[in-house]
Amino acid sequence: MACEAESLPELAGVHWRPLVDERRLSRTAALWTATTTAHVVPFLGAAAVMVAVQPLAFPVSLASLAHAWVIPELYAHRGANVVRPKPPRAGAQAERVSVGLLGDLIGHEARDLHARTGLVLERGALGAWLIGPAGALLVRPGGRRVHCYCVRVNDPELPSGDRIAHLLLALRTDERGFATVANLAFSGARWRVRRRLDRRVRPALDAAAEAARALDRRASA
Repeated sequence: MACEAESLPELAGVHWRPLVDERRLSRTAALWTATTTAHVVPFLGAAAVMVAVQPLAFPVSLASLAHAWVIPELYAHRGANVVRPKPPRAGAQAERVSVGLLGDLIGHEARDLHARTGLVLERGALGAWLIGPAGALLVRPGGRRVHCYCVRVNDPELPSGDRIAHLLLALRTDERGFATVANLAFSGARWRVRRRLDRRVRPALDAAAEAARALDRRASA
């Protein structure tokens, strides 16, 4: 990724948000884990207590266990939605032209991945990014955790390729600013997000995870 020489003007609209960096991303990840744990543990505890007090309450305890499983799944579903494919708003010709212009901004590997999944892979200082028309996934170095961001361009009627290009250029201009302006929808385990992605999109997350693992190996070398 090119060196960040300027800040995004959109940062002025969210001036109260601290600029995202490694420390803040780690803190956000820990907060999401703690929040999810706080939601899940009471249901697990209730299930255990019910069975211990009255073994015949086992069917009721299953309902409590189901709640403990569903809550993080719903969070992950919300995160996966930021890159869920949506019907194009522009005409077929406009879509083809926009994809062609997007192809001028990315390399052969990224063009091939976009053709198969609809997402563009971009390696950054914070991790490996997957950019879609209305959101982005940040796979952190090591490939185990994903931050899911909802972020849109000002004109939602633009073809999908143009919207991805706008987000990609913003990311290249100011990666930390991009992560600050975007709205975090989920932070959690990659496997949990992958389960909620469309099958067509999953190879993009796998490629981003491999890129994130490479970034981790490079940093450790």
